[in-house]
Amino acid sequence: MTSRLKCQLTRAQPPGWTGYARRVDADLLREVAWPAEEGPIAFVCGPTSFVESVAVGLVDLGYAPARIKTERFGATGGR
Repeated sequence: MTSRLKCQLTRAQPPGWTGYARRVDADLLREVAWPAEEGPIAFVCGPTSFVESVAVGLVDLGYAPARIKTERFGATGGR
């Protein structure tokens, strides 16, 4: 199984770019995510706010929370 959403950019796109050029939202997830009834595992990596937003969007589509694997990066608030 391969990724449907290989990469998306929301800033400047390089010449010849044919991927998405918008933020991940409910409409984009509905367009690219595998049907929840197929039992896919989703991997989401990025800043915490992005990861939370995408994970919630996938749950709203019917994904089982246990099948959404996440990794966050960025500031932790610690020293």
